[in-house]
Formats: sequence, C-alpha cells, structure tokens
Amino acid sequence: MKTLKEAKIGDTVCVMKLHGEGAVKRRIMDMGITKGTEVYVRKVAPLGDPIEITVRGYELSLRKADAEMIEVK
Repeated sequence: MKTLKEAKIGDTVCVMKLHGEGAVKRRIMDMGITKGTEVYVRKVAPLGDPIEITVRGYELSLRKADAEMIEVK
C-alpha cells in the first residue's frame, strides 16, 4: 500500500482509497480528493510537512498526517 505521503515530487498518482474516520475523511473529500482522482505532487516542505499538490485544477497543501490517510497507485 502506497500513500500520498510516500509519493515523490513530480509524481502524478491516482487515489485508490481514503482511510480515516468521520470528520477527517469528510474534510479530505470536501477538498476534492476522492477515489479515482488524479493528484500531482508539486512540492514538499523541507521537513516534509506540508505537501503541496494539484488536484482538479487547483493547488492545495496537505499535512503529512492527512496525506498518510490517502492510498494511491
């Protein structure tokens, strides 16, 4: 299982599954990250937190903890 946190800069990955419960999962889905969505990893901060991605045509920053809940391929 590969997570979004493990994706490298410049990778385009496809979301396979969202882990997490309740409000956290809902917040990730509200940002447009749903099953089957393509995500491009733009930048990663020097200490790895946050991760900047492009999803559905807009830029978004995610915490490492949230990126770990997103299973990709």
